[in-house]
Order: sequence, then C-alpha cells, then structure tokens
Amino acid sequence: MKELNFLKKLKRKRVIDLVESSEEMKLSYLTKAENCLKSAKILFQSQLYENSTSEAYYCMYNSLLSLLFKIGIKSENHSASIILFGRLFEDKELLKILSWVKEERVDKQYYVETQQIVKVTKESCDEMIIKAEDFLLKMKLIISELNNEKISSARKDFNELVG
Repeated sequence: MKELNFLKKLKRKRVIDLVESSEEMKLSYLTKAENCLKSAKILFQSQLYENSTSEAYYCMYNSLLSLLFKIGIKSENHSASIILFGRLFEDKELLKILSWVKEERVDKQYYVETQQIVKVTKESCDEMIIKAEDFLLKMKLIISELNNEKISSARKDFNELVG
C-alpha cells in the first residue's frame, strides 16, 4: 500500500506518467546504458571501484528507462521506476538485482569508505559489472519481445496502479 501511495503521489506531480511510446527514447537510453557499462569497465581497470559501481547501476537503470519509454511510461524517480518494473513485469530475479544494485550505488556514491555498509572490493565491483552485463542483455530481450498487446497491457496496468 505504501508503494502504491508513493506512485500515486508521483503521478499527481507528473514525475511518472503515460507518454507516447518512443523508439527514439528507447534507443537513446539503451545507448546510455551501454556507455555506462563501458565506463564501469574502464573505471574498474583504473581501480576506481566506487565509481565503477555507480556506472554499473546506471547501466541497469538506463536500460530500465529504455523499457519504460518503449511502453510509453515516463519516470523521473529511481525508486518509482524500480517499483513500476516489479509491478508491471513481475520478474523477481531482475527486480532483486536492481534493488540490490541501487542500494550499493547509494552506499558507494554518497558515503565515504568509513561510513559504507559494505566496503567495495575488486571482487564485489567485478560481480556488479557482470550483473550489469547480464541485466542489460535480459532487458534487451524483454524489450525485443514487446508487442502491441503487451504494451497496451502494461499501459493499462499502469493506469490501474496509479489511477
């Protein structure tokens, strides 16, 4: 119920909303996702693990935005985007990964090492990049399998969720 109230509030403020499905926006966000993945790998090679973690997250987040724009949903809020994905697609595995990586990104981006819940290591950063690669591939597959019926259904479900 708390999630639904949150989404409804954001809908009233037009932070999330139905828009026209956009192939251009879908492609733009996929390109951003791919560029973030490249950046994560470059930062990893430079041993900048905190920054690499953030870019791995943004790879996943931008691929999620690509999916939402393909459907015709605008979301300007990270948490709302993740909630919408969980509600509209019910892919528990990808939702779990996305939720985990968001927490990791916040922890590494906003807190100095002494305040971090779990310190970033080379191994944990490498795992994050692997998950980002896998997530991006799976999102591309979900997007490629969207047809008019699935898009209409997702838009209808969005309206039923947020009114």
